[in-house]
Amino acid sequence: MSSDLLVVGAGILGLSHAYAAARRGLKVKVFERSATPLGASVRNFGQALVTGQPPGPMLDLAQQSRDIWGHWAQVAGLQLKRNGSYLFARTEAEEHLLEAFCAGRARAHGYNVELLQGAAMQDLYGGQFRHHRAALHGKDDRQLYSREAIPALINYLSQELKVEFHFSTLVRDVEPGHLHSTAGSFRAEQIIVCSGHDYQTLLAEAISELNPSICRLQMLRARPAIDLSLQHALLTGLSCVHYGAFADLPEAAPVRAQILRDAPHLQAHGIHLLISPTPHGELIIGDSHDYGSDPSPFNAEQVDDWLIDLAEQTLGCKIQVVERWQGVYGSRGPAPFSFLRAAPGVSAALMHSGVGMSVGPAMAERNITALWGAAS
Repeated sequence: MSSDLLVVGAGILGLSHAYAAARRGLKVKVFERSATPLGASVRNFGQALVTGQPPGPMLDLAQQSRDIWGHWAQVAGLQLKRNGSYLFARTEAEEHLLEAFCAGRARAHGYNVELLQGAAMQDLYGGQFRHHRAALHGKDDRQLYSREAIPALINYLSQELKVEFHFSTLVRDVEPGHLHSTAGSFRAEQIIVCSGHDYQTLLAEAISELNPSICRLQMLRARPAIDLSLQHALLTGLSCVHYGAFADLPEAAPVRAQILRDAPHLQAHGIHLLISPTPHGELIIGDSHDYGSDPSPFNAEQVDDWLIDLAEQTLGCKIQVVERWQGVYGSRGPAPFSFLRAAPGVSAALMHSGVGMSVGPAMAERNITALWGAAS
């Protein structure tokens, strides 16, 4: 029996495309090579960041994705923290950058933010973060626990929208109208490949023209020594030279210069601190950035030590690491993402940055609209 859409990959991009199609009443099948998703979508921080996105298409997609996540939380039972994020300024240069952002770009482009300074820092979490100069509250940012959210979304798509899943199934080849897998061959009007950073199994020649690379990250899960009851994602001024909302502002140059002068190792290893609370009182902490054609399997203990030191400085308490792993995602393509029309009825949806959770749901809606028109 023929389907309307076959999706390869059950990460956030694959699930988002499946959802966008299924809610239009289309018949959808999803194929995933492992028994459960194990790629970037479950190795991340679960941060759906609006505040860090540059103005323009990425900000628009993040705002739209925020609303989709809110809907999924209702219908699929996802635990979604809606309290936003705090980006801490640790130095005068970082504080000036946040002030400039709030006075200029935030107002001009409608970022929903508030800058906390002075007495407001004393009130934040009972003064736990008063050693920072300021905190930018990104009120539109959302946060979820990916390891639980992705399976919950799969269950919703399967049970309520009747998406058919084929797990532990390797897709060997795709061609117009046909998909060939270890579970047999299938027919459909459209096939969308959402296979993450695997650039060699499917559509390798077409993808190679984008010259994409892979980014690997060192990640930690830890318990704080005190009960923080943290309900917000946390970032620091280190992220301001990484995220497009801030990185091109004139006030970012002194921040970048300060990092290069005082902590060049952070720049060399692409380290900027992110902390996400889990529903179980633990913290996901990272990350570093190492780019190449293949992710090295070897972690550097020194990088983890730097991350731990940064986390303890930011939190104002010691932490105990309970788990370590490698994050990995596709990166450094021609744009933040691509929708590649490889052949009639055969496409590939690729992320070239680590913001799939932030923009993926709306990106998929846009792609499905291009193929089938707007939902009624």
